[in-house]
Amino acid sequence: MNASPVIQKIDQQIQEIKNQLLVLGDFRPGSLTRQYNVCGKAGCRCKDPDHPQRHGPYYQLSYVWAGKSTSRFVRPPLRAEVKKQLATYKQFRRLTDRWITLAIKKAELLLKESR
Repeated sequence: MNASPVIQKIDQQIQEIKNQLLVLGDFRPGSLTRQYNVCGKAGCRCKDPDHPQRHGPYYQLSYVWAGKSTSRFVRPPLRAEVKKQLATYKQFRRLTDRWITLAIKKAELLLKESR
């Protein structure tokens, strides 16, 4: 039995997704936030009652993987690379979500055709 044109189109779209996934590069989940902190030194500029000037900015990467929450500071020279990895992860998720959507649609069509 030949696949319908709709199923062939879905297969083509899935193949395009697979090709895009192959060239993604390094990625990581999470988010990068900028923080300013207050230290523990008495009389420091960060504790000035009139014009406090917190220390920073510091960049913190946070993510949850396998049920474990992780957070770590990212040094300034690595910030651009981490941002790129986070963006690549978002692209990875968009592609895999689209793949799953197409796979479900294909499975439903095949069930319908088999009746």
